[in-house]
Amino acid sequence: MTKVFIDGSAGTTGLRIHERLSERRDIELITLTDELRKDANARRDALNNSDIAFLCLPDDAARESASLVENPDTAIIDTSTAHRVNDAWVYGLPELEGQRDKIINSKRVANPGCHATGFIVLAAPLVQRGIIRADERLSCFSLTGYSGGGKKMIAEYESPERNKLLDAPRQYGISQKHKHLPEMQKLCGLVHAPVFCPIVCDYYAGMEVTVTLHDTNIADIKKVYRDYYASSKLVSFTDSDSFSEGAFVSAGAFAGLDDLEITVYGNDERVLLVSRFDNLGKGASGAAIQNMNLIMQIDETTGLKFRG
Repeated sequence: MTKVFIDGSAGTTGLRIHERLSERRDIELITLTDELRKDANARRDALNNSDIAFLCLPDDAARESASLVENPDTAIIDTSTAHRVNDAWVYGLPELEGQRDKIINSKRVANPGCHATGFIVLAAPLVQRGIIRADERLSCFSLTGYSGGGKKMIAEYESPERNKLLDAPRQYGISQKHKHLPEMQKLCGLVHAPVFCPIVCDYYAGMEVTVTLHDTNIADIKKVYRDYYASSKLVSFTDSDSFSEGAFVSAGAFAGLDDLEITVYGNDERVLLVSRFDNLGKGASGAAIQNMNLIMQIDETTGLKFRG
């Protein structure tokens, strides 16, 4: 039985991973009492006694925890931003070409950011296939539910005395220094980071990421996505011609699921590339469990919820 430790199980992602794994019969969870959760020696022991350890911590704490692991057989999946562009770590997005095998054979996996996931699955294949130039200056906007902001933001949105400004969508990351930008640029092989506009809205979970293009053959784009993700179980392309929501595209359509859908809208002059998924699912805990399954060398969808 695989022994798993979640370092930082009190946060939103850690709690969700714990809830999911507690239902598994092939996992033995190593847990610490509240008194020992911040004890370095207790955490060191738990980390080194585990087969797989999840780091659900702020960046500096994640780096510290990773440094405590001395057991060469312990695999680490870090859900923070700390190691996502570190060449010593494998980026945990198995749908990218060649990435699945790297994850399976790695002991250090950096779980992707939620917004970054939505951008990379759209842009990376088109850069790799020459539809988008590596030096192209892209623009991206992304809608997310407030659960992506963690416990503090959830409490703010769900408070009966909340600020009325929370009733409307709020743009953030306006300094263009959002923490996901480095991975968005690197994993897509882009010369320039995109102009990125994340927007948090008054709903719990769900994400919709949009990248805009000009003067591009829309049929070629659709073919790239259709071929690129043909064998993927959790990322799929859906032709907009068969779309069932009319003129609207809901950011909450995939709440509660662990898969991701790509669609393409517009025309050859102005194109919208859209990915939709759950920011807590494929954007966080679902992706982490998918990576754990790959490391365990079992079906990567074990314990995940997705459209069959």
